[in-house]
Amino acid sequence: MFTSVDDVAARLAETGYLASPAVATTVFLADRLGKPLLVEGPAGVGKTELAKAVAEVAGARLVRLQCYEGVDESRALYEWNHAKQLLRISAGRDETWDETRTDIFSEEFLLTRPLLTAIRGDDPKVLLIDETDKADVEVEGLLLEVLSDFQVTVPELGTIAATRRPFVVLTSNASRELSEALRRRCLFLHIGFPDEELERRIVRLKVPGLDEALTRSVVRVVGALRAMDLRKVPSVAETIDWARTLLALGADTLDETVVRGSLGVLLKHQDDVLKATAKLDLDAL
Repeated sequence: MFTSVDDVAARLAETGYLASPAVATTVFLADRLGKPLLVEGPAGVGKTELAKAVAEVAGARLVRLQCYEGVDESRALYEWNHAKQLLRISAGRDETWDETRTDIFSEEFLLTRPLLTAIRGDDPKVLLIDETDKADVEVEGLLLEVLSDFQVTVPELGTIAATRRPFVVLTSNASRELSEALRRRCLFLHIGFPDEELERRIVRLKVPGLDEALTRSVVRVVGALRAMDLRKVPSVAETIDWARTLLALGADTLDETVVRGSLGVLLKHQDDVLKATAKLDLDAL
């Protein structure tokens, strides 16, 4: 998909995703080496958006597996359409079981889920395995076969191998440690909070109506909040939301009234709001 690291940065920027040199380099290597990309970092820093941007750049279909506690093989790989199978069995009462079995365990009755969908067909795809750390440990074993050989074994149909490998992005908020076996199969990328200059560029891109002076103030205030011992510090997504909020309020500057009235956009816990209200010194920023 990409010819160089600079090509990655330039083409992602065209989609509205400003990639740091580390991000651009790792995406280039994942594409060139054909390796899955494991992206870790706090929520709201652009891990999922990176997969979406790569899909847009490549003109590929985004196939997303949203992980959660309790997700299993039937939700990740495939399952059989049991209702349709029962109807087929009822319709073929005069057939032998061997005849019926051959029919009901065929492609017509197979419901593909994200992992199987991603490795079937010749069209380009980006497979996003989102919030991998929220899935049970057992699901990682399921991922190993797919990410090692890009194939899935369906006992009734045999092994289905990819004819065109998808570009794979796994995201993790590091709420639990992923297995070493899974990590070995991936290139690793950590996306943290951007530096001040990059965050200003992101805000200017996403909220073009905000003037330069107010953009600087927004980024400095968010940086000060991140330096506090809060339950949840504001993410880049929340920085953008706050910038849009200030634009909607018609604010020209950040004064105490404006900041206190809109802190709920940045902070999601009352004790964080109280701590920020007590400690935030706008005159020092």
